[in-house]
Amino acid sequence: MAYRYHEIRRVYDNSSSDTESYESEERRKKKTCIKRSSNGAKPKTKPILVHRSSNEQSGSDEPTSVLKETYTRNKQRANFNNSAGLTRNCGQKNMAESPNKNGGKPRSGDKITLVVDDTRFSNIEVDAIRAHPNTMLGRMFTSTLETNFTRPNERGEYEVADGISANCFRAILEYYKSGTVRCPPSVSVQELREACDYLLIPFDAATVKCQNLRGLLHELSNEGAREQFGEFLEDLILPILVGSAHRGDREAHIVVLMEDDVVDWDDEYPPPMGEECSQVIYSTQMYRFFKYIENRDVAKQVLKERGLKKIRLGIEGYPTHKEKIKKRPGGRPEVIYNYVQRPFLHMSWEKEEARSRHVDFQCVKISKSITNLAAAAADTPIDPHIADQLDQGNVVHPQPVGRNDQPGPPEAEPEGQAPP
Repeated sequence: MAYRYHEIRRVYDNSSSDTESYESEERRKKKTCIKRSSNGAKPKTKPILVHRSSNEQSGSDEPTSVLKETYTRNKQRANFNNSAGLTRNCGQKNMAESPNKNGGKPRSGDKITLVVDDTRFSNIEVDAIRAHPNTMLGRMFTSTLETNFTRPNERGEYEVADGISANCFRAILEYYKSGTVRCPPSVSVQELREACDYLLIPFDAATVKCQNLRGLLHELSNEGAREQFGEFLEDLILPILVGSAHRGDREAHIVVLMEDDVVDWDDEYPPPMGEECSQVIYSTQMYRFFKYIENRDVAKQVLKERGLKKIRLGIEGYPTHKEKIKKRPGGRPEVIYNYVQRPFLHMSWEKEEARSRHVDFQCVKISKSITNLAAAAADTPIDPHIADQLDQGNVVHPQPVGRNDQPGPPEAEPEGQAPP
């Protein structure tokens, strides 16, 4: 006897006349069960242990072939559903990795999502960003770049503008829609200015609209002062620095006078100027520029960026002409000059300033084996005869040295002492 697992069925003798009608009824039931299965899933069948006689084993396999055909058809349908689901998942994964066929670059008409400060800004039109190619975002999403450095994350989003707050970036996005940026109350003007500089968006009165006019004008003044001092540096200051360098100097002290200032020094009694040799620039415009502390701060920052060191900017008194001469006790004259307050600049381009001001001092050599000060102060080993005299309490007078560094005549030996 043979036991096999089969689907639920009845087996009749082939010689029976009811075989064909029963088989047709069985096929109809099978088809009905398949149609009633939900979502095209494979029909579940329960195996049963059936006793099969020897006559059935040797008989015709027509019922078995029908069941095999049904089983094969159901298996193919299940494989098709599984392959369709796998294809759908793979397609979604590929779309997340490469949103389009253009190698990660959005196409014209697409809408993208930007992530800034863990905040998502969705439905942003790529064409609106590409309409401003001089900005940083415009360069990132421009299709004409030879090397595309813009890559989305696993969700198809673009993470940009690291270090900029979400509120500030939301205000900047208005520039791509209306061409203006309105500073919100929660964002300072300085923060908005730094964000615009980072994203290469022009920061001027035509682009930025702000309720805080003082902060807006302050930032605009800083930008204007930077450009103005750049012109002063190239036209007026740099020629003086070059002239000082040709004389071998490595620093310069420049005083800015007004164009109507008159300097009249007495050649016999010049004013005391100290060690600094001042250079003079006659420019009323530069004088007015350095009148403000903010402008001096901007100028100092520009000079640092240009590589200069030891920069000092301020206001000091500068002598213009002699007023009178006083006679001090003893007949020494004292000259009094008129001083005006004018801005000055001091800068240096010396590389080894630490070594230039280093002075070598000869240190006193101290030895633990010598207990007297005369031996400790001497650079050469002490004479044994002098050491014996010091130990006996006798005073040794140093030999006088002449102007030409020649030793004087030797002194007479003390009485009672034998020459060495």
